[in-house]
Amino acid sequence: MSSTQNHQSHRQLFMQHVALTTQAPIGLEVKRAEGVFIYDKNDRPHYDLISGIGVANIGHCHPEVVKAVQDQAAQYMHLTVYGEYIYAPQVLLAKALADVLPEQLNNCYFVNSGAEAIEGAMKLAKRYTGRTEIISFKNAYHGSTHGALSIMGSEEYKNAYRPLLPNTKLLRYNNFDDIQKITCRTAAVVIETVQGEAGVIVPITGYLKAVKQQCELVGALYVADEIQVGFGRTGTLFAFEQYDIVPDVLCLAKAMGGGMPIGAFIANKNTMNTLSHNPILGHITTFGGHPVSCAAALANLQVLQRERYYDDVVRKANLFHQHLRHPAIKNLRTAGFLMAMQLDNFDNVLKVFNQCIAQGVIVEWFLFNDDSVRMAPPLIITDAQIIDVCIIIKKALDTVYNTL
Repeated sequence: MSSTQNHQSHRQLFMQHVALTTQAPIGLEVKRAEGVFIYDKNDRPHYDLISGIGVANIGHCHPEVVKAVQDQAAQYMHLTVYGEYIYAPQVLLAKALADVLPEQLNNCYFVNSGAEAIEGAMKLAKRYTGRTEIISFKNAYHGSTHGALSIMGSEEYKNAYRPLLPNTKLLRYNNFDDIQKITCRTAAVVIETVQGEAGVIVPITGYLKAVKQQCELVGALYVADEIQVGFGRTGTLFAFEQYDIVPDVLCLAKAMGGGMPIGAFIANKNTMNTLSHNPILGHITTFGGHPVSCAAALANLQVLQRERYYDDVVRKANLFHQHLRHPAIKNLRTAGFLMAMQLDNFDNVLKVFNQCIAQGVIVEWFLFNDDSVRMAPPLIITDAQIIDVCIIIKKALDTVYNTL
């Protein structure tokens, strides 16, 4: 490191050498994290009310996940590309997932992220069906890689990067009439069980089942994107369990690894086998199913199964409804611990966001819902902590809206 770098702060180095995703990043300099808290460089705690965007469902640095990472890193890390060697963490994780999923979802392809899970699922659908059309939904978000971007439900985010994948179609979520646009040309319907970036839009009664039935009728694959809602966030281990459906392909990531990067697309073994021939290596990845990430994910799943934090999510979400009441809040939409606090406009959302950060509560906003504040706390948050963050958020609202 040069003498110039020695005298530069981490903030300066961040601004100079790390590619930025906005022109005004949050810039919180983190020293450590534990449980529901992120601690800044001055060791001041901040409630992480977004769980690292849906990742830290069992909290930051859960000791069992940390131990699994340490033990596996000391044994072996990367050895060769995914799918060649037999790694115990991969095998045990795949079996553990099969054990908690419906019988049809018995074969895992491990990747590094949610977007990669979507990419793999789209390729699988095209290969399995021999078709090319991919259907998704307006205001949907499935990732930012090129293929996932192609099925994103926002023209504003897509237009800067065209041309994108051909043969894609957007339907209106929760619109029964549009279901008839799923036809024998459709390879897959990629659908969020609960729309996240749209501002927490839950499916109306019978809607997901009707989509699944149309997929079965025309031979299309139903691909459930549970990247954000999986692993207990909505009150069951997987959100689709609440809607009397079983997807043909399930996409997971975010909370899967307990803080380590990992994702998966999961299907029936017969379906997944189509990626293994004509051509061989139909889908490959170097770091997918990394042993350390798999060990972390297995520990994370074991903690969730044992502690069943998701059983208490709906009750805890109701505490937010009880204690987060303010004249500025127009609505509080919740799907368990995926929540959208609706205000009046994006300017005030940003002001509330900044006030919350200043007062020690980390919240966020949504890509496709500009009048709402995003909240997705760790499932382990206590009743007392919920009441505390509600008090802080209401103070932030008071400051922004000048109400006492």
